[in-house]
Amino acid sequence: MSSASQMLVFDMDGVLVEVSESYRETLVLTVKHFTGETITRDSIQEYKNQGGWNNDWSLSQRICRDFGVEIPYATIVEYFNYLFLDQGMIHRERWIPRDGLLDRLAEKFEFAIFTGRTTEEAEITLKREGLRDRFLLVTANDVEHEKPAPDGLLKIAALHPSKKLLYIGDTVDDARCAKAAYVPFIGVAARRSPRRDELVELLQSEGAIQVVEDINEIG
Repeated sequence: MSSASQMLVFDMDGVLVEVSESYRETLVLTVKHFTGETITRDSIQEYKNQGGWNNDWSLSQRICRDFGVEIPYATIVEYFNYLFLDQGMIHRERWIPRDGLLDRLAEKFEFAIFTGRTTEEAEITLKREGLRDRFLLVTANDVEHEKPAPDGLLKIAALHPSKKLLYIGDTVDDARCAKAAYVPFIGVAARRSPRRDELVELLQSEGAIQVVEDINEIG
């Protein structure tokens, strides 16, 4: 870690990791398993843009309900994890930062992650990339209230009271989390993201100081 006075806090999915073929596809397959219906990526993004759907298990349950099928939450979690962890969907994701990006940013910032992933899921990815030791990690397991609540950012701030935080995320829940924690926010809206223009407007309306297409534009 550097001795920088600022700490860059990353969301994972859509920021550090491209998850269209991991989390998003697992959501699609989970909904199809229980309802026989195929939810489009555009429709998933429509839910995400509403806010309050940071948890893909809860979102899977809600989409099933909207298709007229009520599935217990624990059943959703079990099947989603069967696909994502046991069947290896998590390994279909792609690490986004190019070689050298983190080294350049480390000259100015210390690093943390606040993600809605579980600790297990986050560590699988970070260890696979050989980067677990580069980040202070705060996950869904470490907070009482999930995003858009600010618990994770407040926890990081309390652990490092001398640091000025800057949060980078890709959803309206990330932006609202940052606003609630009084932390400056940079939004990521990938060029090929469904409903990108809508997402950019939402992130800006929630106070993003900048919206970029890719984490590699930072620094």
